[in-house]
Amino acid sequence: MTGPATRFGGFTRERLRMTSILVVDDSAVDRRLAGGLLEKDPDLSIRYAVHGADGLAKMQEDLPNLVLTDLVMPEMDGLELVSMVRSTYPSVPVILMTSAGNEEICMQALQRGASSYVPKRVLSQRLLETVRQVLEIASHEQTVSRLMGCLTETHCKFELDNDNRLIPPLVAHLLELAERLELWDESDRMRIGIALEESLVNALCHGNLEVGSELRGVDDDAYYALLATRRACPPHCDRRIHIDALFSRELAQFVIRDEGPGFDPESLPDPTDPANLEKAAGRGVLLMRSFMDEVSYNPSGNQVTLVKRRSNKD
Repeated sequence: MTGPATRFGGFTRERLRMTSILVVDDSAVDRRLAGGLLEKDPDLSIRYAVHGADGLAKMQEDLPNLVLTDLVMPEMDGLELVSMVRSTYPSVPVILMTSAGNEEICMQALQRGASSYVPKRVLSQRLLETVRQVLEIASHEQTVSRLMGCLTETHCKFELDNDNRLIPPLVAHLLELAERLELWDESDRMRIGIALEESLVNALCHGNLEVGSELRGVDDDAYYALLATRRACPPHCDRRIHIDALFSRELAQFVIRDEGPGFDPESLPDPTDPANLEKAAGRGVLLMRSFMDEVSYNPSGNQVTLVKRRSNKD
């Protein structure tokens, strides 16, 4: 993928090639709001559906690369749509648009197969970033070949400096290793990729660079500027992210450790509490716990262990 890079001292995400997005929402105002935000990227082609059943019909006509859907709709709601897309088109990721009051439905949809979510109140700040993150992982998953069925176990270690551009290729490489062992289907691999990216970004931004979530959605310019400043200054610039990944025929285990001061894991808001769904703090933990079988921290809070067992869907 090539294209102009964005700002802030290496915190970049390259522009994607022309990609089809299906926006599903019964509110014409919200459809146009989401579509207008996505149309700011000339490489995205936007289509619309007015509810889940209409969305499935549109997908039969022309399969999109990604579905962006509201949750509460007539005919077929977002929860039913996620289930149908997961079973019928497992390689197509679904992102949810959430509103206050439908947090529990959102959490059910994440469990059923949605790839991520964006609260409607911060669509303008988060939508494009989230869509690009999911598409980046999905595009790789859709092109990986089926191979190396003889591999029974593999173990690898990485040590990354504080460059977020290294995260997507690392995630892609780890997903390739999982595919060789046929641990999960495309949809699960995509969601596990999201969980890995969230954990690595947390290790980089919150761990090594010690930048909290308080500015996210409040002053994003200040947030990214602070990240760029910390990347260039000691002691933050000298820290590394350590990744230890073990794959077998039964499971994958990822241990991710940063060199920051750590935190008290008990201090995080409970990400399984629907009341905390729209808070920036804990969003990554919610996605990790939704998509992985086990998530645990060491006592000092600078190391997370993620475990995902083999899917048994045959």
